[in-house]
Amino acid sequence: MRLDKFLVECGLGSRTEVKKLLKSGKVMVNQVVEKSAKTHIDEVQDEISYQGHVLTYEKFVYYILNKPKGVISATEDPKHRTVLDLLDETARQKEVFPVGRLDIDTHGLLLLTNNGALAHEMLSPKKHVDKVYRAEVAGIMTEEDRHRFAQGIELKEFICQPADLEIVAIDENRQTSLVHIRIAEGKFHQVKRMVAACGKEVTDLERISMGPLVLGDELDLGAHRRLTAAEEEALAVFGVEV
Repeated sequence: MRLDKFLVECGLGSRTEVKKLLKSGKVMVNQVVEKSAKTHIDEVQDEISYQGHVLTYEKFVYYILNKPKGVISATEDPKHRTVLDLLDETARQKEVFPVGRLDIDTHGLLLLTNNGALAHEMLSPKKHVDKVYRAEVAGIMTEEDRHRFAQGIELKEFICQPADLEIVAIDENRQTSLVHIRIAEGKFHQVKRMVAACGKEVTDLERISMGPLVLGDELDLGAHRRLTAAEEEALAVFGVEV
C-alpha cells in the first residue's frame, strides 16, 4: 500500500493534506523519517508513526447511522442528501457504503462499512437476516392481521415470507396502532405494503434492528458511531473476515 493511502485511511486527512504532513518530516516508517507519498509500505508488518504515535491500520470499519427522513441510502445523488453527507471526514475517507437501504421517508438503523463481503452476506436472501421495524399505523391492527403476517401476506407480485407482527399499543380514540414488525427479507416498500394489505396505513416507520445490531436510544437522529468491539464480534456469525 502507498504510504499516503495508508495515512488517509488512518484518518490523518485527504491525500493533499497527508502529503503536506510527509513533507514536514512528521511521519516515520520503521523509525526512519519518510517524506515520499509514493513509498510502498506493508500496512501489517511495518511500523508507521506520526509525531511519535504509532498508527494502526484497519482493513474494515463499521458505523451505525441513525438515518433521518429526507436522506437517501446511497453514496451519491444529484438531487438529495445522501447518508454519506451525514458522516465525518474520517468515515468518508474509509470509502464506506450503506448495507442495504431505507426509503427516503423511513428513519432508523443503517449499517455502513467498506467490507463488501460482509454486506453481500447480510443482504443475501439465503441468510434470512431479521430486520425489525417500529411502525405507527393509521387504523387498528388486530389478531387477524397478526395471523396473516405469520402466514405470509400475499402482495401483487409475490407472497411475503412469514413475518412477526407485535401489537405494542392501541389508541381507540385516535384509531391508531403502534406495532413492531420483524421480516427476513427486504422487498420494495415491503412493510408499508404488508400493512396496506391489511387495510391500514403506515404513517411513520423506523428500523430498530438488523441482524445482531440494535439502534438503541443513545444515538441522536442523524448521528453515527463506530460499532463496539462486541458488535463487531457479533458480525462474525456471517462467516466472513471482520
